[in-house]
Amino acid sequence: MAKLSVNKALLRAGYHAKKGEIEEAQKLYQAVLQAFPNNTRAKQGLAALNKPKQPNLTQSPPPDTINQLINLYDQGQLAVVVEHANKLAIKYPNSVAIWNILGAAAARIKQMDKALSAFQRVIAIQPNNAEVYNNIGNVLRDQGKVEKAMASYQKALSLRPDYPEACYNVGIILQDQGKLEEAIASYQKALSLKPNYPDAHSNMGNILQDQGKREEALACYQKTLSLKPDHADAYNNMSVTLRDQGKVEEAILACNKAIAIRPNYAEAHQNLSFLFLNNGRLKEGLDEFEWHWKTANRISSDRHFSMPRWDGKESLKEKTILVWSEMGPGDVVMWLSALKYLIPMAKHCIIECPIKLLSLLKRSFPQVEVRTNNENDRIEHEDFDFHLPAGSLFKHFFPFISSRRSTDAFLFPDPERVKYWKKRLATLGDGPFIGSSWKSPLITSVRLQNYTKMNDWSPLFSIPNITFINLQCKDFKTDISQAKSNYGVDIHNFDELDHYDDLDDVAALSLALDMCVSVSTAVSTITAAVGTPTKMLHWKQSSWNNILFTPPGPEVDVFERN
Repeated sequence: MAKLSVNKALLRAGYHAKKGEIEEAQKLYQAVLQAFPNNTRAKQGLAALNKPKQPNLTQSPPPDTINQLINLYDQGQLAVVVEHANKLAIKYPNSVAIWNILGAAAARIKQMDKALSAFQRVIAIQPNNAEVYNNIGNVLRDQGKVEKAMASYQKALSLRPDYPEACYNVGIILQDQGKLEEAIASYQKALSLKPNYPDAHSNMGNILQDQGKREEALACYQKTLSLKPDHADAYNNMSVTLRDQGKVEEAILACNKAIAIRPNYAEAHQNLSFLFLNNGRLKEGLDEFEWHWKTANRISSDRHFSMPRWDGKESLKEKTILVWSEMGPGDVVMWLSALKYLIPMAKHCIIECPIKLLSLLKRSFPQVEVRTNNENDRIEHEDFDFHLPAGSLFKHFFPFISSRRSTDAFLFPDPERVKYWKKRLATLGDGPFIGSSWKSPLITSVRLQNYTKMNDWSPLFSIPNITFINLQCKDFKTDISQAKSNYGVDIHNFDELDHYDDLDDVAALSLALDMCVSVSTAVSTITAAVGTPTKMLHWKQSSWNNILFTPPGPEVDVFERN
């Protein structure tokens, strides 16, 4: 083969190799080597053809490939996006677009570790990418890593101070921390950068609602809806504001609009349940209340047994049913007032309750098995045929619940402890002895309106010859001191009583009292259930002022603050 022919053969082989026409290139290189076995260029060319192809680290995927992923993402096929993007990331490891869409899709289907890893790859490639620092913050916030999330948002803002989404996200964290004024400042900054930002207007409304500035809150929700008419959250939050203003029908309408936009919107269904329950539509309200299991706050509390949840229709004859507590001890006690309707229907009934109720419920319900739901002690028994969360008892026994005006005492404290407390009370005088509870141990801006302050009690404190007994479980010393200094009233506290954890002894003291005046706490539930006359103080528009959350007992009077 002449020299010129060799050069032409090698050039043509190289041309075929670049086009991926491997077989043609191999034939030419081999032809050269047949004639000239030591030709270096032919040897190198052939070796390169046989070498495994490495990914081109700088190569970007074709635009059509990215567009296909985006289309799948827009169609909601997120798991498919994650699968395809994972494969493409191997071929194009330095593609920011691939890693970004992988992170976004993984985050939406709650694969947070995968999302975080994808966004961190983008940061490795583009360290000054503010948008990705913001996305990392979202993932960290969803994982509950609030401080790290805040650091990511702040980094995003250091890279891009005019980034409205990062300002908005900082506002969310501050709002969740109760730093409302700082949150308002962050939302205002976001709105100064992006005036038509519906989510920021909506969240501003939520803060104003929490502050009791309801007209201003409504204005924010209306602004949100003018910008985004299908903003379901704004309609739902508006319904809460309207409910708090006593505008029931308007609140129901707003709730229904939220549900029309997002039919499986659990929080809106739950709000609707309270609107129905508070206004006499009890059957509808109890049905809607079942949606609370799907709300963000409650979904992790649901229990998943292999045995079915009782539907209220299946026969329980010769069957065992487990009733498990789903909320606080006060709620459980209220709902167990319906247990008397369930017990005759089943061969055996099991109650699973907080450990602080264990001894009291064992004594009060001797015909059932009572065990703790303490996570450290709890064994996931499956020695039952059906199970039921306690909050569903009222729904299944609605005909009985809706027609009762009172119920017999159904909690029975230790008689010896009742005697002890009666003697203890006698050392304070002749009575009457009135237990008092004015706030919860858990105070938030949302819950605040359900409770009272010491100056709200001044009319009661002015009544002579009453001995007040503290039934607050926590954070009461300052308030007791204020009652003494401002009104000359002693609210006696028994230091030997563990008000928070020893509910059996709280029940014994409650039965020894002549009366209890209380806001909505576990205390009022227990005093009512043991049969002590109970004066219940409710905020009229509260989601607790209804059949589900008002303590049952033989002598319960409700007083509403509008």
